[in-house]
Amino acid sequence: MITTDFVAGSPCWLDLGTPDVPAAAAFYNTVLGWEYEPMEGGGEDMEGGMFRRDGKIVAGLGKLTEAGARSAWMVYYCVTDADATTRAVEQAGGTVRVPPMDLEEWGRMAQYSDPLGGQFAVWQPGSQPGVELVDAPGSLSWTELYTSDAAGARDFYGEVFGWQYSDMELPGGGGTYTLITPAGQPEERMQGGLMQMPKEHLTLTDGRPYWHPVFDVEDCDAAIARVQEKGGSVQMGPDDAEGVGRLAVCLDPAKADFVVLKPAQR
Repeated sequence: MITTDFVAGSPCWLDLGTPDVPAAAAFYNTVLGWEYEPMEGGGEDMEGGMFRRDGKIVAGLGKLTEAGARSAWMVYYCVTDADATTRAVEQAGGTVRVPPMDLEEWGRMAQYSDPLGGQFAVWQPGSQPGVELVDAPGSLSWTELYTSDAAGARDFYGEVFGWQYSDMELPGGGGTYTLITPAGQPEERMQGGLMQMPKEHLTLTDGRPYWHPVFDVEDCDAAIARVQEKGGSVQMGPDDAEGVGRLAVCLDPAKADFVVLKPAQR
């Protein structure tokens, strides 16, 4: 369960890089009920802002400026020392995409790639601890990594964050799904999972691993209909997962991937 009581190694922020900020704002407003709040004084080169749901910050939005980059969600994990985490990433075989930098008084961030190219980020909180709403309709409820080397991913992220793992077998011979819990936390703080997939199935990234967010919705099928109505598509599902809920893997119009999930308990 993701909470806003952020501990080291737990997801605390996410933002979307997109080529068309107004189009993305309109899409997620329809699909997830998010209100877009533009950044003040940003200018064309700093186009972006915050998404809110029920007045609470749920994510960030920014214009994609990196040459050759795909539109995608970036998940940030809470750390107490971004510089120490950067050293841990390099020692574990990862690479630094954006070195640690201060964002005014809000906090300190850095972005990395794991050894196979899966991109992720960290946030060392200052005045801004992270998102303000999670595990509720229209907000982040889970994070997920698709990778061609689950064992390697476990080793890498275990060294960097100290994550605890437990495995569950998927029904119908679907493989093993590894559940992730922050270091030293009980299982009820479980925050995400990782799953091994053949490289040829990782078509969005030409075989490289990728993280994506799972968003809680009140009705999975209704959310899918809104995705398609606004120019997105469904990559997988909808499917019913016992004890989890009804879910589907979706793409927004710029091909950024995310999952919508109606939890089983609701």
